[in-house]
Amino acid sequence: MTQALAADPAITSRQRHRPDKPSMLAVGVIIWLGSEVMFFSSLFAAFFTIRAHASVWPPVGTHLDTVRAGLFTVVLVASSFTMQKGVWDQERGDRRSAKLWVWITLVLGTLFVANQFTEWISLSHDPATNPTHTAFGSLFYIMSGLHGLHVLLGLVAMILLLGRLKGPKGDPGETPVFQGVSYYWHFVDVVWVGLYSCLFLLK
Repeated sequence: MTQALAADPAITSRQRHRPDKPSMLAVGVIIWLGSEVMFFSSLFAAFFTIRAHASVWPPVGTHLDTVRAGLFTVVLVASSFTMQKGVWDQERGDRRSAKLWVWITLVLGTLFVANQFTEWISLSHDPATNPTHTAFGSLFYIMSGLHGLHVLLGLVAMILLLGRLKGPKGDPGETPVFQGVSYYWHFVDVVWVGLYSCLFLLK
């Protein structure tokens, strides 16, 4: 029975992309993300140091739309689930479904960046959050701006991934690339949860 199942081309096709162990690319991405953790940790350290020495935080007159930012935080967190669903489908050999979930993730990430862009423009006209007027404004734009840049890089990676997913058949190297992009995207989402908590919720 086992030999018959192993010889079944349908079953073999469905499992051809499922890795037996982490690829070197995936391990390399994880190591690189470790350095990114240190980078953002330094930003958080600067934030809490400056905040600890401020008599009023955030500055008087600061108007942050916490609800709107919270809704788009949910959008970004949801994109982690859609990305992971794409990974699972690709590992099972369902490339059509995997591409669909990457497209959905791409749309959700784009919506998040578009909201951040409009938010930056709006807050730049407020003296309390203008990056040239207050320490809070400077930290807000530096931290959210660097994160936004990372999100944009993730979106570019997804576009390149979709280009690789063209065609009816994949290749053995496709899965590690898919996994690497997903690891990066999960990291970006987790970092934003921390940034949202610091910039919007901590008073």
